[in-house]
Amino acid sequence: MSSQAPKSGVRLDKWLWAARFYRTRNLAKQAIEGGKVHYNGARCKVSKEVELDAELKIRCGWDDKTVRILAISDQRRGAPEAALLYEETTSSIKEREQKAAERKAYGQAAGIISTERPNKKQRRQIHRFKNQND
Repeated sequence: MSSQAPKSGVRLDKWLWAARFYRTRNLAKQAIEGGKVHYNGARCKVSKEVELDAELKIRCGWDDKTVRILAISDQRRGAPEAALLYEETTSSIKEREQKAAERKAYGQAAGIISTERPNKKQRRQIHRFKNQND
């Protein structure tokens, strides 16, 4: 009978995947290698073992999230359970909301964001614009 030693830690890419920041471990790996994930204020390697109360700064799309690790898991579960693995800082939440409001205001001022579907003439203009370089 073989007895397995308990795991000493969980790799950062595996934790990010389990916490549902990225759909696959490969995407988590690419984000870490691309400098989109900082561990305690510094760039890190994919194989970095996560620790409790560590601070992660994660770039997700247009936003930066600053989270504190509350629990460690290497298994991907449902979203409600994954949300229990970390806690986003209040300053991060405020900053994200402010940037989202600025993007929305800019889009409405520039006429980019519309509340209705484009009509036939506007669709033709969109297709003409997209096919200009073809």
